[in-house]
Amino acid sequence: MLKWACQKLSMPWSSDSNTISVNCLFSVLGSMSAIFKNMSKFRLAVVQLHVSKIKADNLGRAQKLVKEAAGQGANVVILPECFNSPYGTRFFAEYAEKIPGESTQVLSEAAKECGIYLVGGSIPEEDGGKLYNTCLVYGPDGKLLVKHRKIHLFDIDVPGKIRFQESETLSPGNSFSIFETPFCKVGVGICYDIRFPELAQIYAKNGCQLLVYPGAFNMTTGPAHWELLQRGRALDNQVYVATASPARDETASYVAWGHSAVVNPWGEVVSKAGSEESVVYADIDLQYLADVRRQIPITVQRRNDLYSVNSVQEG
Repeated sequence: MLKWACQKLSMPWSSDSNTISVNCLFSVLGSMSAIFKNMSKFRLAVVQLHVSKIKADNLGRAQKLVKEAAGQGANVVILPECFNSPYGTRFFAEYAEKIPGESTQVLSEAAKECGIYLVGGSIPEEDGGKLYNTCLVYGPDGKLLVKHRKIHLFDIDVPGKIRFQESETLSPGNSFSIFETPFCKVGVGICYDIRFPELAQIYAKNGCQLLVYPGAFNMTTGPAHWELLQRGRALDNQVYVATASPARDETASYVAWGHSAVVNPWGEVVSKAGSEESVVYADIDLQYLADVRRQIPITVQRRNDLYSVNSVQEG
């Protein structure tokens, strides 16, 4: 590899002694340092999509906005929860697809055409007679990297405000989902998963520096908890957190809060959408993340002799 690097840099290489000149070595190391420095930063885009009852329109609009984000230099793009269908228990069976299917084909082609990592929000999935709320992640070559089925189902009852029971139609997933990029490891959750700090801790413990949560908080829990939970997961684990919500549609049976966001490891919101359809961007700086962890070294200060959060099942 060093021989190849020297040749690329037009520096001398001694094949007899299998050594390289000092100048070549310094040039190689300098070039590698510059590469690593560049890889410590990357651009993230969050697509806050308006979702209608017409699947083809949702897919077409998602594809268009993904291309727009890639054109603005995004390396990783995130779509919202249930981006291809209205959100609601009565819609899941109607819009559910097997994987691979129509929606996953669009995601794969968009990722490959744009040369990006695409976190495909989530879609209703049918498999073996069961329904799941599933997030697919595709790499720049269009290949599937991760299939995350929502682990924690959204079953809540706030008297006089909202009652919703995903478990009436959906089954929970049972595995963690991490994918690797040239920049960092990324952990995946869906919406209600963000309320469970143990999941975020396990992802961070496994080296994730970015957590992504496609979600659709509502008009009750959204203003109360949406941003608070994102900042909490980011601050507790000293990671970046990104969330992607559908745009708000006041005529829908389930009205999403919107306000997709990106939060940094200091717990600050660095990018945030309003309620309308939009694309928001954030430049992820992994050196900044390392600096935060060095300044407040909670990772090495944890009392593992007293407590621990561990995964029971890997996968």
